[in-house]
This record gives sequence, structure tokens and C-alpha cells, in this order.
Amino acid sequence: MASHGARGRGGGRPTLEEVAARAGVGRGTVSRVINGSPRVSDTTRAAVEAAVAELGYVPNTAARALAANRTDAIALVVPEPETRFFAEPYFSDMLKGVGAELSDTEMQLLLIFAGNDRERRRLAQYLAAHRVDGVLLVSVHADDPLPDLLAQLEIPAVISGPRSERETLPSVDSDNYGGGRSAVEHLLARGRAHIATITGPLDVFGAQRRIDGYRDALRDAGCVVDEALIAHGDFTEEGGRRAMAELLARRPALDAVFAESDVMAAGARQVLREVGRRVPDDVALVGFDDSVIARHMDPPLTSVRQPIEEMGRAMLDLLLEEIADRRPAAARGLERRQLVLPTELVERASS
Repeated sequence: MASHGARGRGGGRPTLEEVAARAGVGRGTVSRVINGSPRVSDTTRAAVEAAVAELGYVPNTAARALAANRTDAIALVVPEPETRFFAEPYFSDMLKGVGAELSDTEMQLLLIFAGNDRERRRLAQYLAAHRVDGVLLVSVHADDPLPDLLAQLEIPAVISGPRSERETLPSVDSDNYGGGRSAVEHLLARGRAHIATITGPLDVFGAQRRIDGYRDALRDAGCVVDEALIAHGDFTEEGGRRAMAELLARRPALDAVFAESDVMAAGARQVLREVGRRVPDDVALVGFDDSVIARHMDPPLTSVRQPIEEMGRAMLDLLLEEIADRRPAAARGLERRQLVLPTELVERASS
């Protein structure tokens, strides 16, 4: 193998990108080879290993292991109460995707809740000790201090959806805007004229994008956006119940509801049933997530499918790339990947 003193094109240490270019593959493939994943063909693995040898590339993860600084562990951090984690299929599906992808490596996964100030302080101390090689952050609110803490500590991190359009950390999200549009366009095509929506918490960027899609779909169809048909929820079943009751009190003639999560749609469905409004005869109902809840509701729920397990897999792949490429932040510049995966409307009897 070439000596560790080999230099890349710019005269410094060879980079992950240079190995990828020499081998004719992507960064993610190089990362998987370096991390020992079996999900690489023998031919590709040989090409990457040859490029590593020719360039004298030494992954920083290997260097850190030699210095006894590597933990071979990553953390999945959920800044929400444990009760919400176990109540919503979104989190279990995300965990399933991450776990499936991680099984191809030798790394361990830690599940950490940080739903209150005490848990956040404890987590900050834990992370400051560099006890994990990287962090996956799921369900991040705009004012959450954890992403900035991770950047400060220079711990590789990937978040499930940007905090804003100016996000600086790598992220993986679904097309929330397109999903919101498709839900409303579907209801308009069904002849519904008074379409309400129950939003998620608006300090979550994905929830903002869903309501943006709702508004634009109505405007593009020549409809006036009635603010009284917009009720704010929190992605919980009780939040869906509360918002549905508000909407009926304000606009009893509403004939459709786009609930921006399946869990909230389930809460809304309960209220509609209690007041004698039939779904879909009187009120058409659409959710978001296409979770197991959607398939088991009565009637089955039309829902915008976001590929949650695939998002978990993509987050893990992106984090492994970040771990493998440990250049200082200044050297990386603005190079941050923001992946957006497509959504799809799944039609069922509720609409």
C-alpha cells in the first residue's frame, strides 16, 4: 500500500472525494466500503480498495480508532417526550429504517430521548464527552439548541428535515410541500368546496411546507384561502380532536379536512363521528404519512405517503459519509447535502 504520506490533488491528504473519483463510484459507496458494509459488490469493493491503496488514503475514522477515540456507536436522538415516540408510527418506522441500514456495519445504535430541559442538559454532557461517532436527530423544532451544539462540538450529525431554508446541517426530508398540494388537489377534484386543514406545529419546517402546499393548491384553483378553515395541531391524536372541534365550531359547513398527520386524522375522525358527520359522505378526510393507522381506520384513510423507512436509511448513509469525511468545517465550506424524497397520495375510502 502507498505510504500514509501520500498527497491528494490539492497537495494535502487524499480526500474521500478523490478516492470516489479514482474508483469511479460515489462518496456513499466509498463510505460503505470503509465502514465494512456487505452491501457492496466484490468488484466495487476491489475498485475502492485499489483507489485507497493508490492514493494512500487513511480514513479519519481509522485514525481515530488508532487513537482510541472511536466509539463505533451512533445516537438516534429524539427531542420529544417518550410517550409521543411510542404513540406515533413515524418514529418506529424511522427507527426501523435506520436499524436495517446499520445492521450492515459493526456500529451500535443508541436511542436517546431529549424531551425536556433536564434530558437536554444530560445529553449535552454526554455528547461533549464524544461518546458517539455521530448523531441522527429526528423531529427537530426551529428553536432546538441541539443542532448548534453538535456543530460546536464538531460531531457529525444528520437531521430528519431542515429547520429552515437556511439549514447548515445535512438533512433528509420528504416533499412536504408537494404532499400538501396533492392532498388538496385530490379533494378539489372530488368536488369539495370548503376544505379545512389541521396543521402540525409550525415551529417544524416540514409542517410549514405542508400548509404552504395547502394554500398554494387552493389559490391555483382560484379559491380564496379562508383562515377560519385552518386549525393548528401538534401531530398528536388529542391535537387532532381539539382542532377538529374548533373547525366545526367556526365553519360547520366544511366538507373536507386535510389533517397533516395520520394520528391527527384519527383524532379528527373521532370528533366527526361524535357529531354525526359521515366520512366521506359529509366530510372527506385525508391524512399524511400513510402509516398503519391509515390502513386500519374506518373507513380506511386516504393519506400522503412519505417513505419514512427509506428516509431513515438515507439518514444513516449520509451520516456514515459524514463520519468518514472528517475534514474541518472550514475546509468543507457550504457543502451540506439536503435530500428530499418524493411523496405519493394513496387513495382510500375516506375521500
